[in-house]
This record gives sequence, structure tokens and C-alpha cells, in this order.
Amino acid sequence: MAAGQDAERIAGINGSAIPDDLVIPFRTVRSGVAGRLVRLGKSVDRILQRHSYPAAVGQALGEALALTALLGTGLKIEGRLILQTKSDGALGLVVVNYDTPGHLRGYASFDAERTAEISNGNGVVDPEALYGTGHLAMTIDPGGDMDRYQGIVALEGQPLTDAALTYFRQSEQLPTFLRLAVARVYVPGENEGADDWHWRAGGLLLQNLAREGGQGLDENFSESEAEPYGEALPLEDDDDDGWQRTRILAATVEDHELIDPMLAPDRLLYRLFHEEGVRVHDAHAIEERCRCSRERVESFLRRFEGAQLDEMREPDGAISVTCEFCSTTYRFEPGEIG
Repeated sequence: MAAGQDAERIAGINGSAIPDDLVIPFRTVRSGVAGRLVRLGKSVDRILQRHSYPAAVGQALGEALALTALLGTGLKIEGRLILQTKSDGALGLVVVNYDTPGHLRGYASFDAERTAEISNGNGVVDPEALYGTGHLAMTIDPGGDMDRYQGIVALEGQPLTDAALTYFRQSEQLPTFLRLAVARVYVPGENEGADDWHWRAGGLLLQNLAREGGQGLDENFSESEAEPYGEALPLEDDDDDGWQRTRILAATVEDHELIDPMLAPDRLLYRLFHEEGVRVHDAHAIEERCRCSRERVESFLRRFEGAQLDEMREPDGAISVTCEFCSTTYRFEPGEIG
């Protein structure tokens, strides 16, 4: 594995021998396939625990968080990546935001009765009943006066992974491999009586890129690093031997390996691709962080007229607003607004 000092930098990103909450860009040496590996620990656990989602909803939102982190760390500009699903299924709405350089937040809106009805004893549900019919949208918002870019694909009862692969096919026209894993894992706590079950998420994304002028996951690798990889591959050649070989190796990854807190991410990459050789690049740190603030909420409320504000008031005249992402409640006493 051509890791060396790169692996040391990865291990040192949060001062832990087994790092968490990061995305690692990499590239296989023989086939030149570009990829990203995401590992989410505290960040995804804080988001999901805050809302006490049912298992099926937590898993769906966890997958969306992992996928958004994989894609967001590939942005070449400062801004925001927004992933959103909207459908007529039990899981009506999922929204995840990634803000550069690595801030992640998300929430899900669901029908509790329908979710309970379609769940079995293990919390596993039929994707068709969970997601229903609707759409998956991915939006890049550079902010300021710059235009947004949005890609939309249909949701037709398939898991998020399948819808995302359709998006890559239609929007980026790149052969893509994607595996996402989410589960609650037992991690002994330091405090007696603490909840020792914590959400974890992981994912692996590969794309077969043209070696010259390729887009997508390849932007973090310099031309000097690309030189040893040989002639350019056809952009959409699913039959390319190198791509097929690397995809088959990637498909051997197990869900538990993607979320295992005792398996270092660089070690997992070596385990999967040592036959190809793999080069890792600087890891991107991921942090759960919401954009809400008292000042933002106050500015939002001041857009309303007096009568509209009166409809929001509680019996004592105060107005309380709860952020859907982080569940923080901002209370404004009578006279503060309007």
C-alpha cells in the first residue's frame, strides 16, 4: 500500500489511533479508479440520537448523511450540498446539508403509525413502503449571486443507494460503485448507566474516471500523481478490465467493516485493494454542526406582520421556534418580537 506518511496523517486527524468522522479520498494504482471512504461516529450518532428515530428511519437518514458527506467533500468551491428525498412513503422527507469545509446536519420527517405498521420485529422495512414514490434531489448551492445546480431522479420504492446510482448514471454519466452501511453498535461507555448503543455509518464510493480531464472524485489528485496510471480510460466504459477488477474487489466489503470502530479506515482500504495498490490523500474531517442561531431565528420572525406573529404566540405571549435539524428551541419573550 502506498500510504506511508499519508496513513499517519489520517490517524492523527483527531488524535485517535482509530479515527472517526472523516472522508478519505484514494486512488487505486493499477487501475487508476478514484474513490472515497467515509466513516461517521459521533457526528451521525448525535444527529440520530437527538430525534430518537425508529430504527428504519434512523438507518435511512444515516445512509443519507454518509452519502452527502462522500459527495460534499468533493466540492471544488465553498458552498453547500443539499440532499433531499420527498415521497408518498412512510418516510416523507429527508434533508441533509453539507457545508464546506465539513459541517453536516440532517433530519427526517416520517409517519410514525405507517412506519410502525411496515416494520417487523427487527425494525427492517420494505424499501418500497418506506420510500414510496417521489424524487431524490441533489443541489449544489455556491451561495451569493452564483447559480445553483440541481440534479433530480425518481424514487420508485428503491433504497437510497439504488436511487443515487441512477443519479450518477444520468447526471455524471460515470460507472459508479456505492455501498452504504448504518447500524447501532455497542460501545461501552465511561459513565455507569450511560447508553452504550451508538449509531455509526460508513460508505464506499468508486468512480471510473477519464485520466485526462476527469471530473467528480478525481479533483484532489495532481497530474504528477496521475502519471503512473497509464493511458486514459473511456469515460463510460463499464467493460474496462481495470474498473471491473476494482469493482469486484470493492464488492467484497462487508457492512460491518464500514462501521467497525476497531478497524482503521486506511487498514480497510489496504484489505480491499492491496492487489491493486492504493494511494490515500488527505482526509476531510466531518463535524455535526447546525447553522441555526438565535440571531437567524429572530431575523426570520421579523419578516412577519403583527397578525401573523400573533398566531404564533403562546398563551403568555412568547414565541418559541424549534430547529428541525438540531431540536434547539429559541424562546422570545413578549415584547422581544413585534
